[in-house]
Amino acid sequence: MIVMKFGGTSVGGCEEMARVVSIVQQKLDQRPVVVTSAMSGMTDLLYRIADKAEQHDETAMEELLDKLRNHHVEVAERLLERNVDVMLQTTSRVNEICDELEAYTKAICVLGELSDRSKALIISNGELLSSTILASAMQVAGIKTAWVDARKMMITNHYHLKGEPVIPEIERRVPQVIAEEGNGADVVLTQGFISADMDGEPTVLGRGGSDYSASLIAMALNASAIEIWTDVDGVLTADPNKVKTAKRLERISFEEAAEMAHFGAKVLHPLTIEPAIKKNIPIYVLNSRKPGSVGTSILDHSDIPDGAKSISYKENILVINIFSTKMINASGFLGKVFDIFSVNKVSVDLISTSEANISVTVDDGQDIGKVLEELSEFATIEVDKGKAQISVVGQNLINQPGVLDKIFAPLEERIYMVSQGASLINLSIVVDKQAMDGTIKAIHNAFFEQEGAL
Repeated sequence: MIVMKFGGTSVGGCEEMARVVSIVQQKLDQRPVVVTSAMSGMTDLLYRIADKAEQHDETAMEELLDKLRNHHVEVAERLLERNVDVMLQTTSRVNEICDELEAYTKAICVLGELSDRSKALIISNGELLSSTILASAMQVAGIKTAWVDARKMMITNHYHLKGEPVIPEIERRVPQVIAEEGNGADVVLTQGFISADMDGEPTVLGRGGSDYSASLIAMALNASAIEIWTDVDGVLTADPNKVKTAKRLERISFEEAAEMAHFGAKVLHPLTIEPAIKKNIPIYVLNSRKPGSVGTSILDHSDIPDGAKSISYKENILVINIFSTKMINASGFLGKVFDIFSVNKVSVDLISTSEANISVTVDDGQDIGKVLEELSEFATIEVDKGKAQISVVGQNLINQPGVLDKIFAPLEERIYMVSQGASLINLSIVVDKQAMDGTIKAIHNAFFEQEGAL
């Protein structure tokens, strides 16, 4: 059994969904469980619908709801036009989902109160709509398809907008639900991203959570492989929007993939790797626009050569510099500092320390006001804004000859911070945001484009 996840761009329209059906048809002998995202752009649209409801802006909200409805009805009509009965059944179900959503959001619009529970319920509709249409397309193509509501088996805690999976419950429910509801089917089709808590209340796994859903399902099923179908040829040496000459990586390790995702690579959700590692399930990143392409294999590290694999980045970074003479020869100081970040739920990426100074990076979107206030009680604080974080990721990176020269020699810009991962798998620097693109290109050139670089 394999798990196949199709992202938003892979199910973004009529032609894209038809391609997905064709891809799945080629895998029927492997008993696929298909996990689908919402159609491209629809989750963003649902977030906007929720915002307009909270703002009492019913006119704008209805315009967005019409856009949501019309897009899905049009795709269903075009995709299923050769089977009128199925097409009518599908568009009826699409309209039913949209009607329920409209009634719900109108009630919120009147009240002007949008709870996290309500928001989770609203933004879950993208996956319900896309999976409804895709299931019908598979049936029309002669694939016996069991549509399964992911909320029956993807169980999280009570955090509605970023649910933490309850792993034992998922491992118990997934095989049971898929065996019961998928009995006699060629394919089980379910949704990524959406989930529920133990009481059946709606939750979601957070942005990009469909990858995580697929990995959790694969773990629970002891699947032989996870296929992540997207719109690129695999994992690349850099973001192709930043580096036109970025190269496809044939193989990387689980650990390298996790580091790349954490440090800004967009191909995989950062949490996808952990369930795969638990059961040693290989992950294949493939291009749904080029089904015959090789893609990238993500495997156990023992099968992967050492060396740099990718240049990742994060924009909109803040550097918080914490200076205090109380650090010198004092125990417990670091614990005190990071307790403040933890209590205030501010996530830290990079850390660099000296005798009397700690520097950390955080995403600019986080609320750090309380953190700065509490740190200022015993330390001098400076915040550098408008920064970017660039990371070179690769197995046993630091032991490769010439690595530091390749990172630092091409650079003319000021470097605000340097951090090496304890795992020897990444080395990160912080530069001004406006210098980011040039720095990425220079480092990529040194590692992957100069003669003898690879």
